[in-house]
Amino acid sequence: MEALESARPRPAGGDPDPTGPASSGRAAQAPAAPWERFSAWLECVCVVTFDLELGQALELVYPSDFQLTDKEKSSICYLSFPDSHSGCLGDTQFSFRMRQCGGRRSPWHADDRNYNSKAPVALQRETAHYLGYVYFRQVKDSSVKRGYFQKSLVLVSRLPFVRLFQSLLNLVAPEYFEKLAPCLEAVCNEIDQWPAPVPGQTLNLPVMGVVIQVRIPSKVDGPESSPPKQCDQEVGDGAEGAGLCLSAAPGLYGTSPSPLLKTGRQKGRAAVPNLLPAPTVLASVHELDLFRCFQPVLAHVQMLWELMLLGEPLVVLAPSPDMSSELVLALTSCLQPLKFCCDFRPYFTVHDSEFKELTTRTQAPPNVVLGVTNPFFIKTLQHWPHVLRIGEPKMSGDLPKQIKLKKPSRLKTLDTKPGLYTSFTAHLHRDKALLKRLLKGVHKKRPWDAQSALLRQRLLELTQSFIIPLEHYMTSLMPLQKNITPWKTPPQIRPFRQDEFLRSLEHAGPQLTCILKGDWLGLYRRFFKSPHFDGWYRQRHKEMAQKLEALHLEAICEANIESWMKDKSEVEVVDLVLKLREKLVRAQCHQLPVKEVTLQRAQLYIKTVICSLPKDLQAVLCPP
Repeated sequence: MEALESARPRPAGGDPDPTGPASSGRAAQAPAAPWERFSAWLECVCVVTFDLELGQALELVYPSDFQLTDKEKSSICYLSFPDSHSGCLGDTQFSFRMRQCGGRRSPWHADDRNYNSKAPVALQRETAHYLGYVYFRQVKDSSVKRGYFQKSLVLVSRLPFVRLFQSLLNLVAPEYFEKLAPCLEAVCNEIDQWPAPVPGQTLNLPVMGVVIQVRIPSKVDGPESSPPKQCDQEVGDGAEGAGLCLSAAPGLYGTSPSPLLKTGRQKGRAAVPNLLPAPTVLASVHELDLFRCFQPVLAHVQMLWELMLLGEPLVVLAPSPDMSSELVLALTSCLQPLKFCCDFRPYFTVHDSEFKELTTRTQAPPNVVLGVTNPFFIKTLQHWPHVLRIGEPKMSGDLPKQIKLKKPSRLKTLDTKPGLYTSFTAHLHRDKALLKRLLKGVHKKRPWDAQSALLRQRLLELTQSFIIPLEHYMTSLMPLQKNITPWKTPPQIRPFRQDEFLRSLEHAGPQLTCILKGDWLGLYRRFFKSPHFDGWYRQRHKEMAQKLEALHLEAICEANIESWMKDKSEVEVVDLVLKLREKLVRAQCHQLPVKEVTLQRAQLYIKTVICSLPKDLQAVLCPP
């Protein structure tokens, strides 16, 4: 494997120095450890090429000392090339998701916990999987023995910023295929100057003479939080095709991106604003063009939403990896703001190390959404309850003929026609008003981004209508604040009783916020058996337990501690000091929702209590 000779040393396992900067603000004041800023965005960059004797081969990894297991290298090689059935000529962009092998080999990045605590659940860093963003080029080349130039540039990350990384590849990949290693090294050095991704902040990211402006969404954002305003200045001819402007998304369904802008790369650190061009705004770091993704299956969007909500196994068979990966990512995003807790593989091949595990017939299909392109999967996965086959895209702007709902028994091998093969019966009636509005938008040539916004908003409202009753009931399980006293263990959160919740729906159900009729009770009952209920409940219970801890600490800090100490023994007083210190550590390490003034008061209380003790005990509790 070729390695770049000039790669700078990187901390073992790719982790930054924990004493290094934790945010873009601190980064301006303290020198960053080698590759710390780079690793805040990417794990590594890979180049995969086709070798006549070896097949797909890993030609380069940058930084060169980033550790990948042999199994991970093999997975990246196979997942970075379209299946031979796809026949992708020209440039193709797609993405994949693969399991880290052997578990986590190094601690989390210093900023992971801080980032994840502020980021929406859908944008948190992956802990056990790598995400790969691929730019594949296949063109005729008589100088190559096989007659074709075949190479993929792959960004490996743990951040689900699909739109940002596709846009970055649009800029970098065409230039790399011309200039090779020196170009890639220069780009990686520029990324190593970027500020860390901080939820809630708008960042300027310089690369190859272009400044991409992005806003990283925050957990406290409302659903209507808008991206930064688009700048009037364009970067140059072809900027819109590069997928960087507000109205431009990366090419979908095999459309080739526009050529790279022929602009000079800025040298040195990117901290000199007067030398940089006006930023080009990226509307979102992660949102796909939902309407375009769901266009072939628009009539079944609501049923697909139910299948995702219930964590049902689903195979998406598409003609090419870009179609499969975009549709799988669109499906997993349609539950927002609910976290998608099942496994998903935007692009999956028969060579994957988990192929046998995920396709075995000896047990029920796993809760996973698989995006595939090889028709062989139709035969292999005939026992799966839901198979979605997508046909070749239509080139016209009109809606393609909607694929039909078919029984799984109609599944045939290889020549299966497009359709959704399932015995599933939707619990909710179809939202005909939404379909009518979207079809009307097509006939009136409404912009695609407006269509996507309409579809995304309706799916968000549907998910919120489903979740709000669960949230209200969960809130009712929280102990009353008046029952939280400073000197007693706080009361427990009451258990979630499904029957009690279902009875509450008569007066506080989704019918209050959603006009759709149907078997809501049946949908909730099946939801309780899904990984998504378990994931949602665990997260909400954890948040409520942390809130309970915070309220208990506040109750202690508002009490008269000197009055409490009057009739207490030294053992009880020392025990209070130790418990207060433990609570302070938990509040800071787990970022409990505690006011700063409460933490300061707790520290003052500890000092007051220690001062009331004999000198020998003070020396034990506060050693010099």
